[in-house]
Amino acid sequence: MFKPRTFYTLALWLLLPYVFFHLLWRARKQPEYLRHIGERFGRYTVRSDKPVIWLHSVSVGETRAVATLIQNLRERYPEHQILLTHTTPTGRAASEQLYGDDVLRVYLPYDYPFAVRRFLRHFRPCIGVLMETEIWFNLIHACHADALPLLLLNARLSERSARRYAKFPKLSRAALHELHLIAAQTEEDAMRLASLGNLAVPVMGNLKFDIVPPPAMLEQGAQLRERFGSRRRIFLAASTREGEEALLLEALTHADIHGLLVVIVPRHPQRFEAVADLIAQYGLRMQKRSAFEPIAADTQVVLGDSMGEMFAYYAACDVAFIGGSLLPFGGQNLIEACAVGKPVLIGPHTYNFTQASEQAVECGAALRVSHADDLVHQLNVLLQDVDRLKQMGENGERFVSSSRGATRCAMNHISLAMNQSLYNELINPQVKSAS
Repeated sequence: MFKPRTFYTLALWLLLPYVFFHLLWRARKQPEYLRHIGERFGRYTVRSDKPVIWLHSVSVGETRAVATLIQNLRERYPEHQILLTHTTPTGRAASEQLYGDDVLRVYLPYDYPFAVRRFLRHFRPCIGVLMETEIWFNLIHACHADALPLLLLNARLSERSARRYAKFPKLSRAALHELHLIAAQTEEDAMRLASLGNLAVPVMGNLKFDIVPPPAMLEQGAQLRERFGSRRRIFLAASTREGEEALLLEALTHADIHGLLVVIVPRHPQRFEAVADLIAQYGLRMQKRSAFEPIAADTQVVLGDSMGEMFAYYAACDVAFIGGSLLPFGGQNLIEACAVGKPVLIGPHTYNFTQASEQAVECGAALRVSHADDLVHQLNVLLQDVDRLKQMGENGERFVSSSRGATRCAMNHISLAMNQSLYNELINPQVKSAS
């Protein structure tokens, strides 16, 4: 009798031609997708002569979220090598920018059994940590078969994703049970994961709350503010997704906010040129951040076409809108803006950060708007109320500060798993020799 994972693997083989087509298609706008293709099938050139602690962070958000965790791991396990695996070129680029040569970085292989086995044989990690919603059935099974502790930490599962996994109950339940541990961001995430696997899932909080704004980025933000114009009012549209820029620009062109400078930072760098063309279509005077030129007094829009500067953009603005929330993309991370003490506007679609968004609104750190015209109206009201801007910023800082502690929980889970991994290394050879 075939197991559900057998059918899953067969489906992957049938999709293999699409995999190459997908890489070619993404490479049209982001040529980096055609680099390191061998890694996606388990072929690697880098290796470590130290024991490896492996963390998987898909893209930019997850890579930045593990910053404090990586710092703690370095301090507690200085004799180990940190290996970061990614899925996207932007995640890999963020890793290079944040951690340099202090970590190894490669792409996680596609979930083909042969590729997964190559990855595990090559790096021989003593522990693995998946971040957020990474459930790869063959990878999890291979780690379980090798007695490699594999943890799913900072786990989140939206209702939409839960419904998708629930369509394959046997496959999902088997994978969740083969994980060494699952620790969720919120009670709601824990309940959804527990219902899929019929298991207990502890709550650890959200690692993103533990990120501390780097002083260098805050200083850079102060310099940006001077470049933008210290007397101008700065509205930041952060991590915007496709379709949102047009809605914002349309609403802003009909608004009369004196001295406003709009800074737009698209979520994906491959869209920088498309957004620049869109701004030009509206006849707005634009400058690009990448030009590193003084911002003219008559400039209306700055395109934030740079990587790794989000904290600086937050530090430089008066009000921040968090993208991915005007249209049904689920929203992006609002925690960083709150941590810098900036008032936040969010749209109606925040299912990727449901609890954090609701808590930020409840404590007065964020305002939820229903559409772009409402956003511009609320922006205008806020910019005329200095006291309220200050109060929202302070509320945001308190909100983030009171929610910290996930890194400590993650380190406790990892330490226990590391001890078990060491025990397995010591006891397995003895068991084999005795038998």
